Amino acid sequence: MIYRHHIAPPRAFTQLSHEIIRHPRLTSDAVRLLTWQLSLPQGAREPLSRTAERARIGGSAFTRAKRQLKDEGFVHERRVQGPGGRWATQQLVSSTPLNAAEAAKLFAGMPVGPAGGTTAERVSPQLAPGARIPAVGEPTTPLTGGHPKKDPGENTSHRPPEPPDPGPGSESESETETATATATSAPETDPQPETTTAPPLLEEARALVSAFPGLSPALHHIPRAMHAELAGLTARWLAAGHPPTAVRLHILRGLPDDGSTVHRPGGLLRYLLRDVPPVPTGTGSAPEAAPPPGGTSPEQSPGPRLSPRLAGARECAGEHIQPTLFRPTGNETLCRDCTPAPYRRGESHRPGREQGIDSLLERTGPLLRRYS
Repeated sequence: MIYRHHIAPPRAFTQLSHEIIRHPRLTSDAVRLLTWQLSLPQGAREPLSRTAERARIGGSAFTRAKRQLKDEGFVHERRVQGPGGRWATQQLVSSTPLNAAEAAKLFAGMPVGPAGGTTAERVSPQLAPGARIPAVGEPTTPLTGGHPKKDPGENTSHRPPEPPDPGPGSESESETETATATATSAPETDPQPETTTAPPLLEEARALVSAFPGLSPALHHIPRAMHAELAGLTARWLAAGHPPTAVRLHILRGLPDDGSTVHRPGGLLRYLLRDVPPVPTGTGSAPEAAPPPGGTSPEQSPGPRLSPRLAGARECAGEHIQPTLFRPTGNETLCRDCTPAPYRRGESHRPGREQGIDSLLERTGPLLRRYS
């Protein structure tokens, strides 16, 4: 059982409808926001956001309460353009739900003025622009017709060149110049043929360029658009007498030996192949021998230092799809796969295939016996 004790206030009170206080679809924040606005004195211009701050209603709660009041017809708002072209937001708070047409009639009678003030001017659907001071003189089109006849008297260093003034002897002078040019170019009947690379060398250079990415991981991403340029540079090396082995070794020596990343491998190859050195005397077309593991050869020509991880390595002279490097134990020029079995050190004289099969059987024999 509940008892109620109510004393009517003698002053500072607001008459509210039960429909507002007991509305089933309005939250407590929405009811408090509406009752606070209806309790303001006549003529007050306090916006809903300021009322929410005074009532200590948070941002998300205020947005939800305002949406509920607009959906139920207690709040209406619109954007209008007032005097001077400034835009303002008008809010209408009603104690009874209103539809859009009823709210538009009330909005039409409301004054529009600066924020916090009022004015007697009514809302206009389109405000005309204010009067402006017109420009001096009549409108004219830009000047055309070429270069001005007179010197403007100011710094105009980028003016276009003036055409020469044709005189009475201009035609004869031009004919004389044409005759002189013809007489000068007459003896040159047999021009010097341009130096071109033979097609076989160019094809070999293209194959060599396509194998450059296999030399080092730093050369994996060579732009395909640079293959033709690199093939021309490589063909110059081949035409000068350098073997493909010398070209590969020159590129390997030019790679960074500190492990740094090569961001433009195509530009690096262009730089390395741009200058063609003379072929070393006494070597011919034989592949350049790598220095022994213990040190450098005195006959080795000075050049870029080889990468530490490739020190002592030598390119195999056998048949491989791609260049293959190996570390020799002596003066051999073939890797282990290209060396015949009888000449391998520390191995029996059986063919390599039989050795591989026997080794596989030795490793898998216990497993086969275990699961048999």
